[in-house]
Amino acid sequence: MAFLRGSGEHSDRIIRRKLSDQVLDRLRDMIRKGELKPGDALPSERVLMERFQVGRPAIREALQSLNHAGLVSIMHGERTRVNVIDADTFFEQNNDIARLLLNVAPSTLQHLKEVRTMFELGIVRVAAERATEADIRDLRAAVDLQKARLGGDPLPFIDADMRFHVRIAAICANPIITATSQAMLRWLFEYHTALLHWSGNEQTTLAEHASIVDQIAAHAPDRAVEMMRAHLERSRNMIDNTT
Repeated sequence: MAFLRGSGEHSDRIIRRKLSDQVLDRLRDMIRKGELKPGDALPSERVLMERFQVGRPAIREALQSLNHAGLVSIMHGERTRVNVIDADTFFEQNNDIARLLLNVAPSTLQHLKEVRTMFELGIVRVAAERATEADIRDLRAAVDLQKARLGGDPLPFIDADMRFHVRIAAICANPIITATSQAMLRWLFEYHTALLHWSGNEQTTLAEHASIVDQIAAHAPDRAVEMMRAHLERSRNMIDNTT
């Protein structure tokens, strides 16, 4: 009888799951096992209804969940297709969360800047060790592009700044590192543009970028780290003093 009395507790409760959640699990499993590969079109709604023995609402709700998760793309008039899943997809799906954190939790911005500094110092060391002549040419071209965007609207200058730092990350030849660099800079640039631009100091930024490239070209990791640290600290101190 004691067992029967305890059977009503929440931990023993059997909960019926929504049909759409069960369909979602099945579709995820099909993607995970490779039955549905990136670029593949999903079966039609009718075929899925017959396969899973559920109604159209359950299928559509499951597809919408997959779409919101970035696993598939739903296009009007076309079949739903499986997306290419990579590091960029992961960070893209977290943009809304990053926006929320940066706006409602001020300490998050400070934490992000600290992480970015640690990240950039590690990246520039690897870049100075591995950079090829083609990498150096690209970095110098990135500095030239930023210089060409001086004056007027600050956004093109800031965009070129981001391209410069992402190009350094790309030297590591690690897609997760590159995607992480793009994501952190995007979060800072897109949601806190005012914190990343200060009128009248663009020439200093350009000179620092050029010096960083010189150290990477010389394959001098310690000096490259020193220059990057000075660049980021100078930028961070100036931002802190103007906010």
